Amino acid sequence: MSTWIFLRGLMRETRHWGNFPGVFSHEIAGADVVLLDLPGNGRLHQMPSPLRVEEMVEHCRRALQARGIAPPYQVLALSLGAMVAVAWGARYPEELNGCVLINTSLRPFSPFYQRLRPRNYPDLFGLALRPSDLVKQEQLILRLTSCNGESQTNTLAAWVAYKQEYPVSRNNALRQLIAAGQYRAPVRKPAPPMLILASAMDQLVNPRCSQRLASQWQTPLVMHPNAGHDLPLDDGSWVVRQVRNWLATPD
Repeated sequence: MSTWIFLRGLMRETRHWGNFPGVFSHEIAGADVVLLDLPGNGRLHQMPSPLRVEEMVEHCRRALQARGIAPPYQVLALSLGAMVAVAWGARYPEELNGCVLINTSLRPFSPFYQRLRPRNYPDLFGLALRPSDLVKQEQLILRLTSCNGESQTNTLAAWVAYKQEYPVSRNNALRQLIAAGQYRAPVRKPAPPMLILASAMDQLVNPRCSQRLASQWQTPLVMHPNAGHDLPLDDGSWVVRQVRNWLATPD
């Protein structure tokens, strides 16, 4: 049995994984999936979001300790969550047996205009600074993160319900953007084995960020030809296949 920690990205919570954790635990032999919210999101929406990714790591470690879940872990993480996974592997390499990083972007390897596509700046900062209709907010996020967003009516309804129950405050949204923007990854790859997954049609983060990271760290990279930023939403079965192949490959 191996413990897999799943971490989401900016202003997202564990429920945004949808049915992906169930598919993953069914298809990956011995996988025990544990979903964690980062402070400021989901059930922790009333907590202040840390201004540093490293503080998010410490929160995750304390949460697992409180639940009696001991290392080592494997981490599957998306976007900001993948930054947390990298920082975790750099600080506590003995705690992680591996990391799957999905559509992330890291300083110092990629410039800011690739880490967050400039055409999205007005929309994203508008979400953080100006309260607006919840349906419009989630429609925008779905459009930016999924290539199948127009057909995801059930997904949109669920996301709106999540936001109504556990709203992310304007202050926490800004704090998460600051944490993601200022995090600087180590130049040398952390010790835990890593797999990088990216989406060629990512409208939020340029896939060159994943390509550059894989080249710098000499890490396996697999590119999905037509999925969006939320790769597990657009093609969770594909993600599971890549993880299964990676696990079956000798070091």
